[in-house]
Amino acid sequence: MFLLRREEAREPTTPIGALHRAVMRWGEAERSSSRLALGRWLDGVAYVDVQARTYAEFWNRQNEQALAADGPLWVVLGDSTAQGLGASSPLHGYVGQVLRALRATGTPWRVLNLSRSGAQTRHVLHDQLPLLEGLRPALVTCGIGSNDILGTTPKRFREHLRQVIGRLPTSSVVMDLTVPDRFWHIGGAVSPYVSGINQLIGSTAAERGLPVAEVSRYARPPWRGLLAPDKFHPNNFGYRRHADALRAALPETHLPRYPA
Repeated sequence: MFLLRREEAREPTTPIGALHRAVMRWGEAERSSSRLALGRWLDGVAYVDVQARTYAEFWNRQNEQALAADGPLWVVLGDSTAQGLGASSPLHGYVGQVLRALRATGTPWRVLNLSRSGAQTRHVLHDQLPLLEGLRPALVTCGIGSNDILGTTPKRFREHLRQVIGRLPTSSVVMDLTVPDRFWHIGGAVSPYVSGINQLIGSTAAERGLPVAEVSRYARPPWRGLLAPDKFHPNNFGYRRHADALRAALPETHLPRYPA
């Protein structure tokens, strides 16, 4: 958001006055355009806020069905991206897209989506991982950390990530973070920090022999056409890149690679 303030000044009487008046009119148009853009953005935020509730309800219903069904179980840990916020439906997020690919092999995969919108690493540790007790998932995926970038101190963020990855089952795939290069006005400032976090994710996962879905390599600028109306979450096309990263990291026993 921008706070616009108009400075009071007397109208110039020199020939520059005409230029001044033209600039003032251009400024009014710019401010009007900014207000329209701000309104569209706020509408987009409200749209995704509604999705946070309806998508959570959808996955809760799906989870009940998954637990009552048969077939290999995929457990999803994470935040709003695992919920699919920003996509046109929950099943158009990366979870839904990858689930379709898994089922296309002829295997009746089930998905138990334990993710929550707004979740941070501490929520995966304390709320989501404990729910794995008693389950025998064939696959666990964990994509977490975007909400920690500005919401958790760097030291604690790194500690939590090590703990999360250390507690994941051996059937897990870890997803790294999108590097916000050229994203809004703060992307360039935090991109080196996020890249460092991704290095930590890669090295910690390697110590446990867990594959990493390199979202950072697949989801790259330019972002035009890949973002939801809130200009933060991916849309269907943006989630396709997350899905591609995850599919590339899955074991061939789950998703065979076919020659081109």
